[in-house]
Amino acid sequence: MSWQGQISTMVRHLISDVDPSNYKYSSRRLETTILVASNILSTETDLNQTYDINVETCTLDPDPTEKATKDNDFIALVSFKTACIILGGEVKAESGNAIAIKDGPSSIDLRNVTGTLMGLYKDICAKYDQLLLDYKAGNSIAGKAILGPYSPGSDFVQRSNSDLDLRGGYFRY
Repeated sequence: MSWQGQISTMVRHLISDVDPSNYKYSSRRLETTILVASNILSTETDLNQTYDINVETCTLDPDPTEKATKDNDFIALVSFKTACIILGGEVKAESGNAIAIKDGPSSIDLRNVTGTLMGLYKDICAKYDQLLLDYKAGNSIAGKAILGPYSPGSDFVQRSNSDLDLRGGYFRY
């Protein structure tokens, strides 16, 4: 499966467009949005791999999903950025429909639809921002740089968790 299939499937799941008989977005629209997101991502950070992105011809080279050039970070970042772009468009489109109608005892209130979409949009974009921040930080584990094998205190941690402690070696209680 190529990038069109794998990344599009991930994006469809992020935006809840997973029913093949009732897709809201065509495959072509998702692919072009993925390429737009790829272009934006390439300006936001230095990627480990250089990609040739052409929105007009709908090409992405090299394919980030191929086994030889697999780039999981790129795939995840682009998927979330694409979902963010699509949901931003949904919020904009639905904001024009945010109305409330009351006729006697009957009422229709569509204002919460936009609020719900806005919450989803903010959530997906916040996750993208966190993924991008983690990627820029080198995907390091928090605290790993602070407490390494040669840090002050690590000697105590190693001694206090050794087999000698369990047999009553270094420390006696």
